[in-house]
Amino acid sequence: MLFFGSLLLLVFLTVLLLMCSSDDVCPEENCSYQDVLNYLNMSRNNERFSMSRPVKDYRHTTPVYLEVVLYAILDVVEKEQKFIPYVWTVVRWHNEYISWDPNQFCGIDNVSMPAELLWKPDLTIVEMTEKDKARPSPYLTINAKGDVEVQNVQVLVSTCRMQIYMFPFDTQSCNLTFQSVIHAAKDIRLRASDNSSEATEESREAMRTQYEWLFINMTVTPRNSTDLLCQDVIVYTIKMKRRSALYIVNFILPILFFLGLDLASFLMSDTSGEKLGFKVTVLLAVTVLQLILNDILPSSSDRIPLIAVYCIGIFALMMLSLLETIVLMYLIEKDSAPQGNEKSRSLRDKCNQGKDNYNNCHEALCYQILFWSGETPSELLSMANECQSRKLVEDERVLDTVSDELREMEKTLSLILSSRRDECKPGYWSAAAKRVNKVFFIFYVIVITVFLFWLFLMWKSE
Repeated sequence: MLFFGSLLLLVFLTVLLLMCSSDDVCPEENCSYQDVLNYLNMSRNNERFSMSRPVKDYRHTTPVYLEVVLYAILDVVEKEQKFIPYVWTVVRWHNEYISWDPNQFCGIDNVSMPAELLWKPDLTIVEMTEKDKARPSPYLTINAKGDVEVQNVQVLVSTCRMQIYMFPFDTQSCNLTFQSVIHAAKDIRLRASDNSSEATEESREAMRTQYEWLFINMTVTPRNSTDLLCQDVIVYTIKMKRRSALYIVNFILPILFFLGLDLASFLMSDTSGEKLGFKVTVLLAVTVLQLILNDILPSSSDRIPLIAVYCIGIFALMMLSLLETIVLMYLIEKDSAPQGNEKSRSLRDKCNQGKDNYNNCHEALCYQILFWSGETPSELLSMANECQSRKLVEDERVLDTVSDELREMEKTLSLILSSRRDECKPGYWSAAAKRVNKVFFIFYVIVITVFLFWLFLMWKSE
């Protein structure tokens, strides 16, 4: 019986030893995270760790390692020159007051604890213009060697100087500059945890959304200060390219379509006012697109963007085409105006000047000549003789004077009519308008082709 009890006791002790050596909790050892914190004497009331830089000798610098991964490009506001990325940051440093032996705590080699219990480097982003909208992580992680790590996700509203000369085929580079606020290089030395290629690859794998942009790469540039009184700086440069397909479809092509409509308007008749109204409508449509472009692009650009040159150039060409249409309509209306108005007005003036010297027969004969439309001089003389027969009481001397005046007027009318027929034949100005329209159309097509080809080369070369 005693032997059986001893055997049971031996089995119990063996099982207990196996339990303590396994991953299960052994009540006789310190196997909880709280035991580690109690060993380190960390509590909310203990300000020993959170008050100052964690070094035992103030002459020791604290290396701070920084890692940044780009999760998303949320927005790029060209008008306000803002860049809004969503990034994941990891900050690591060493605390000289923290260490423990994992074997004394069931192999625990890292512990998470509230972030406010430990000192943290005061890193800031120089380009940041608004407070971070994402909530900071409430915890940090420490390991048995005293290395501390803080991970945060941040929605950054930062400034970025946009280069919009090539819009919408532009490539932008925006910086995120990390540095300490008050600690100089003699206190904190900033180090990058990864190089540019590693940061680019990690960001490309972690990318969730890119808005209208295509992420190209991320360049890491550490700037370690040689002056210990200045701060170390790490610059993360995010390079991205705009997806231009939407702008081509919604902006560039419509303007080209309007230009094509303006070219097609040369097939319309110049005699009516429909062509003029059509060209004015097309010109107003281009003006609306220019107003939309003005709301997109910032006004602080160093150079006029090529897209603005594109709009202004096409607007100027359309305006020139509109002016040409106005000139053509003026020439055609001049050709279709009633001929002989000026001739009739001059003859009426001459008749009015001699009205006081001639009698009623002379006045009737003068107006007959005014509206003369091809009668021969003999018919005019017969009419004059008929008038003289009705006025036999008039003086013969007056009749001779009238006859002389009529002969002079006949000569004058013949000269005027012959010169007018030579200078202004019917349809003269219409023919001239057609020649001008043909020459202008050839010139218009050549200028448009050269202008668009130059813009294409400029966009491609940049």
